[in-house]
Amino acid sequence: MTDIASLRPLAAVAVPAVAAVAILASGRRPNVREGWTILAAASTLALVASMVPGVLAGDTYVTDLGAFVPLGNGSVDFVLQADALGLLFGLLASLLWLVTSFYSIGYMRGLDEHAQTRYFASFAASVASAVGVALASNLLVLFVFYELLTVATYPLVSHDETAEARAAGRKYLAYTFGGGVAVLAGTVLIYVLAGSISFTPGGIEGLATADPTLGRAAFALLATGFGVKAALMPVHSWLPDAMVAPTPVSGLLHAVAVVKSGVFGIARVVLEVFGPDTVSNLGVGVPLAAVAAFTLLAASVIALRQDNLKRRLAYSTVSQLSYIVLGLGIGASMGGDAARYALVGGLLHIPAHAFMKLTLFFCAGAIHVETHTDDISDMAGIGKRMPLTMAAFGVAAAGMAGIPLVAGFVSKFYLLIGTASGGAVAFTVALLVSGVLNIAYFWPVVYQAFFESETPDGHDRKPLIENPLGGRSAVAADGGERNGGSNQHGATSGRPLADSDGEYAVDRNPSDHTRPGELETDTGETVDREHEEREGRDDHHVDHADHDHHHHGGPPAGGWERRSWLGGEGSWFVVAPILTAATGSVVLGLVPGRAVFLQLVEYVVSAATVVGVFA
Repeated sequence: MTDIASLRPLAAVAVPAVAAVAILASGRRPNVREGWTILAAASTLALVASMVPGVLAGDTYVTDLGAFVPLGNGSVDFVLQADALGLLFGLLASLLWLVTSFYSIGYMRGLDEHAQTRYFASFAASVASAVGVALASNLLVLFVFYELLTVATYPLVSHDETAEARAAGRKYLAYTFGGGVAVLAGTVLIYVLAGSISFTPGGIEGLATADPTLGRAAFALLATGFGVKAALMPVHSWLPDAMVAPTPVSGLLHAVAVVKSGVFGIARVVLEVFGPDTVSNLGVGVPLAAVAAFTLLAASVIALRQDNLKRRLAYSTVSQLSYIVLGLGIGASMGGDAARYALVGGLLHIPAHAFMKLTLFFCAGAIHVETHTDDISDMAGIGKRMPLTMAAFGVAAAGMAGIPLVAGFVSKFYLLIGTASGGAVAFTVALLVSGVLNIAYFWPVVYQAFFESETPDGHDRKPLIENPLGGRSAVAADGGERNGGSNQHGATSGRPLADSDGEYAVDRNPSDHTRPGELETDTGETVDREHEEREGRDDHHVDHADHDHHHHGGPPAGGWERRSWLGGEGSWFVVAPILTAATGSVVLGLVPGRAVFLQLVEYVVSAATVVGVFA
């Protein structure tokens, strides 16, 4: 391995950071503002991608900014480095930022969202922080960018500025800053034990001979701190609550940056701080895998009960992230080929899940922009209104369930082979059961979209979940009690009871539940945008007269209008990113050997498993 001094790692972090400033300065010129967004996203991707060939050839690109924290005769240096594991995350974040940037333009303009300049600037700052996390060379530098990522994403989580959005933002800060404190404490303990906090393939040498009790404590602190953003139970609840944010933000949270920074941090700890051999000797890998197994099963069961599409996808994310952590934990606890298969499966699920989940959230956002429909119970027959969108949803959902020819199958197959051949049968069973649960909560959405009619005479029930879990026929799909009312087709609403003032939670979120022509006031009243003062605003309105603005959720009177597969279901700023993300999911499933992500994963695992029980 050769270290090459280069400014490219620094530039990859600096470009989106500078773009955030340029976006803020261009607020009164929306086209220029969004031009900066696209230019920065493309430049960041080009910078990161340019380092991939060299890294696969054994080089590491390093930007050394000198001493960061002086410590006696030594110091902790502020160094950015592009190694294989860092580029796995950095390439994913920069690639999907470009895709999400186009989608954001269509989504935010389609809903005439407020504070669009703040949104795009915060998005750029978030990606800068995520790339910084990816390219950090030691735990302290990673911690700095990890915390900056929390700060940068807070305005996105609380974008709606409603009481519920602010509450979700406060919860997000409390959880993630709390996790950051655990990471910092673990970092200090690692330095005390080993005298180094730099990432080293196979682990920091001094930790192998350190006090085992303190070593386990340091591992627990780091795993817990990064586990917050990885949404491991019981520190997961911030993630579903953050669904009040606009859908592109949900994509950022679930696929591009935030949760991936959590699992990436755990990967660094397992592979390059402790190393698989030390993790195995300390006996901490199996407990980590056990927490992940519990999380992936419990979150899948909870997802079954969610009627709001974004919340179902949120709990799906909680479950799917645990596949990654399970692979890392159990892979580091076994030796030989079984360990390598499990580790490859866990790491490969990082890009696989990213492409599939981004597709799913993009679809949910497109459905909302075009039809203002957010609840699964209102989506019967919507496939004929949005055929491309729902077809892409079906492809990504199949991959999430581990169906062949889509990315999720490849990563989960590696995990199954690794756990089964290594004798970890309980984890193999957990993976298989979770796959069945994935089918159970995704299939009803696809079935309802394409095989149910929205007309009163043709509407039928979802075949896999005839009655709610728990045996109470009065329980709604999202866990609330049915109010006994009926929708326009005579079917029971399926929403939870309203709160004390008669308002549903889903009706309090302007981004995902207020019509494009309206704003929601602090008192819950709806006012027409046309009567607002527009002079001096940093945002502008794009007319989407083709949207179904005459109703609020569910099919309009007379049923869904049939649209062509060749267009007509929405802006191509929205549809094209959906198809791009879905295509990425299929490519990773059809030709994984030619996909650069698998090559990076195999390089990482080979470098981390060359000593000890893995030799």
